Amino acid sequence: MNNSITITTAAAATAAGATVKRQKKLDQYHEYQCLIPGLPDDIAQICLCHVQPSALYSVCHSWRRLVYSPSFSPFLSIYSLLKPSKSEENSVEFANFDPISAKWNLLPPPPLNPPLRLLLRHRSFISRHLPIQSVSVSGKFILLAATTDPLLPALSRPLVFNPLTRKWTSGPRFANPRRWCATGVSRGMVYVASGIGSKYNPEVARSVEKWDLKSNCTEYNCNHRDKNKGWKWEKMSGLKDGKFSREAIEAVGWRGKLCMVNVKGDATKEGIIYDVGSDTWQEMPEGMLMGWRGPAAAMEEEIIYTVDESKGALRKYDPGSDSWIMILENEILRGAQHMAAAGGRVCVVSGGGDGIVVVDVVAELPSLVVVETPLGFQVMDVHILPRMNQLDSESREN
Repeated sequence: MNNSITITTAAAATAAGATVKRQKKLDQYHEYQCLIPGLPDDIAQICLCHVQPSALYSVCHSWRRLVYSPSFSPFLSIYSLLKPSKSEENSVEFANFDPISAKWNLLPPPPLNPPLRLLLRHRSFISRHLPIQSVSVSGKFILLAATTDPLLPALSRPLVFNPLTRKWTSGPRFANPRRWCATGVSRGMVYVASGIGSKYNPEVARSVEKWDLKSNCTEYNCNHRDKNKGWKWEKMSGLKDGKFSREAIEAVGWRGKLCMVNVKGDATKEGIIYDVGSDTWQEMPEGMLMGWRGPAAAMEEEIIYTVDESKGALRKYDPGSDSWIMILENEILRGAQHMAAAGGRVCVVSGGGDGIVVVDVVAELPSLVVVETPLGFQVMDVHILPRMNQLDSESREN
């Protein structure tokens, strides 16, 4: 992968038009070296921080560079795992969609030797892709579980990407590397539960581990003397059985709890809730379980949203009545596979991974737009995180 590449869509400009546009932007760069003529840049930045980034981006190059600078409050953007749509190769790209510039950009690859190899297809699972599981927490993207050949857990420890530094780091080593597990986040802590290791093990299938990122210590921010202080996975109370190792499960963080369902779609399923404060398990309320008919995500861990993948209906959960309230129904939401929620928006990977539907759920009349998938790629997962910092050379080209 080459992180300087920008993945373009079908509406990209022609080569000649791009050349003219680039020259125009270079002229703007020289014209606007100060943020606001007559004001020191630090005072100008205080004034400009109250303006929407999209408005700043469209004015001039110096303001555009400010939007992506480390000193400017980062806006939210979409992060996804992409796979070639017409290829049987087991290749995955990590990518970011910038809503201000409306461009897809590749993330730098994890600096691993040998390189990370994630298995997407296997002759034993002809009709489905093998899952790759990731979460977002504290402004970071974390890769937790996947499969490698020959059907083994691909990761011995999490891989963490920080958009603001554009760097990958490694988390603490798993006590039990696993795949097809439940993964989730609550109150800044990452949880993995159940799943399968190198082979099915009933103890692993019932086990739960927690990683508190606030006590994290990595090679980048501590010395070896402190490295064992809090830099570990902590064993928590286990599940009563291994029924949650059948699927790759999203454990949705909600009001100090992790909510999870063990089977997708309309099939008979079981739901369970883990209370992170008391380290105890309880059955999921009947109404919550009955309406959980597709991917789910929570907004700021306060409101759970789900899409009924057969009807294309987006709903939110009302704990008072133990029921799901309709927000909107749209054909494009049918077959929904993954979703994320943050900043008043719900992002849903549409059926087949050919686009991301962005729904404004805080508007008086909820509305949706579709982010086109890059040509030749399908989306496998979606997260909402702070925008990725640009390299200086990239900001000059934009």
